[in-house]
Amino acid sequence: MKGTKKVITFGEIMLRLAPPGFLRFSQANSFDVIYGGGESNVAVSLANYGIPVDFVTRLPKNDIGECALMEMRKRGVGTDKIIFGGDRLGIYFLETGAVSRGSKVVYDRTHSAMAEIQKGMVDWDSVFEGAEWFHWTGITPAISQGAADACIEAVKAAKKHGLTVSTDLNYRAKLWKYGGDREAIMTELTSYCDIILGNEEDAEKHFGIKPEGLDITTQGEHVKAEAFLSVCQQMMKKFPNAKKVITTLRGSLSASHNTWAGVLYDGKNMFTSPEYQITHIVDRVGGGDSFMGGLIYGLLTWPNDDQKALNFAVAASCLKHTIVGDANLVTVEEVEKLMGGDASGRVVR
Repeated sequence: MKGTKKVITFGEIMLRLAPPGFLRFSQANSFDVIYGGGESNVAVSLANYGIPVDFVTRLPKNDIGECALMEMRKRGVGTDKIIFGGDRLGIYFLETGAVSRGSKVVYDRTHSAMAEIQKGMVDWDSVFEGAEWFHWTGITPAISQGAADACIEAVKAAKKHGLTVSTDLNYRAKLWKYGGDREAIMTELTSYCDIILGNEEDAEKHFGIKPEGLDITTQGEHVKAEAFLSVCQQMMKKFPNAKKVITTLRGSLSASHNTWAGVLYDGKNMFTSPEYQITHIVDRVGGGDSFMGGLIYGLLTWPNDDQKALNFAVAASCLKHTIVGDANLVTVEEVEKLMGGDASGRVVR
């Protein structure tokens, strides 16, 4: 393994506007401002854990683009590979749900700087120099044809340079509006991946792969890990380059109370994490991203211990649900404390 363990992530960072607390959009007189996005959230997690990481995106050359850039710099994420152009930063509005009322997201990212990216704009050979890992998500090719083309260009270059390639399949029903062939695009992109993360909806919506003998709609509170062995096996059959397929297991009792666990399949063995009860969710946006950040850290740190890597990812993302914002602002020590069984939340002094 190279000494740097440097990771590259690629995607869109957005301006998040959310009514304070649990107010509905119609009650809001102001919005709280946060910057975040799937791949930038993974980058922030890795930077918190001490992993060198660069985030690649396209930002408008204006004050709002500069604010997004500053947020990445503040968190220790490398920004010198970011390119500039376009007129606006993508926006999303978040209404935070509680108890039986789910959260809502409204996107306003059409014609954003990242949506108007084209292949050839990023010098991927330069980006991947000295790097070991490349991460993308299913959100990026869903933004626009140009973003899909740039993502395909990136995974091809990453493989040429010998990087490990990972994806979080991240199906988004409110995206994929530009007319691209979702299954064909995602199949091509995922074929280059070594590490594939998704849940049952991602696998079904992108590839038509379902857990055999299981009706997900009846699961509710507890999602059984064993049921997803068939999903992992089907994914590996479809994507023979994949070395590991990972599934997050979220049981939703309410918007405020979820169960949370994960499974990892390496082609032979099925690893299952402990299950956490997250009883008072503060902010679940970015939960999957925090899992991915923890997983990449775990696989880089303990390359021969998939169980420990999985357990770290699940514990890290469990803690993310206690943090306002898109990104997981926890330390390795805090994650390892929870992994060790200390969920007391006592004051550290």
